[in-house]
Amino acid sequence: MVISGAVNAGKTEFIKAISEIEVVSTERRATDDTKMIKKETTVAMDFGRIAIADDLVLHLFGTPGQKRFDFMWEILSEGMLGLVILVDSTRPETFRETNRIIDFFVSYRDTPYVIAANKQDRPNAWSPDELRLALRQPPQVKVLPCVASDRESVKNILLELLYVIQERSED
Repeated sequence: MVISGAVNAGKTEFIKAISEIEVVSTERRATDDTKMIKKETTVAMDFGRIAIADDLVLHLFGTPGQKRFDFMWEILSEGMLGLVILVDSTRPETFRETNRIIDFFVSYRDTPYVIAANKQDRPNAWSPDELRLALRQPPQVKVLPCVASDRESVKNILLELLYVIQERSED
C-alpha cells in the first residue's frame, strides 16, 4: 500500500500509528516549498508493516510530500495494491497539491484508492463531504474521516481500502 499526500498531511504519523514493526523512516531536517524550515520531512520513504490475517501482510510505503522528492512516487508505486491519499483537512491551501498527487497516481497506474480526511479531531477541519467537493472527486471515491495518530482510525482507512480493492477485483 502506498500512502501519499501533500507536505504535513500526516503520512509518517499514519504509518507509525499502525505499523507492527519500527517504522523505517527517511526523515531529515529540510525546508519546504515555501522555504519555511520544517522540523523534519520525508525525503525518500517511510516503511511499515501490519498483518491483517495469517496470510495477509500489508507493506505500507509512505511517499515524500515535497515536489522535489516526487521522483520517488513512481518507484514506490511499482506493484502497489492500493493507495491512500492523506489530506490535511485543516489546510485548504494544500488541496491543489493534493489534486496534483491524485492526478499523478491515477494517470500512472489504475489503482484503487481512498482519500483520508486527516485531522478530523480539529475544530477547523473540513468535513469529508466538503473535501469531496473541494477535490472534485466522484461519488464512487471514498472520502473518509481520519485522525492519523489514532490506530483505530488508521485501521478503518486501511480496511476500507481493502474493501475497495476487493470490489474492484470482483468486477
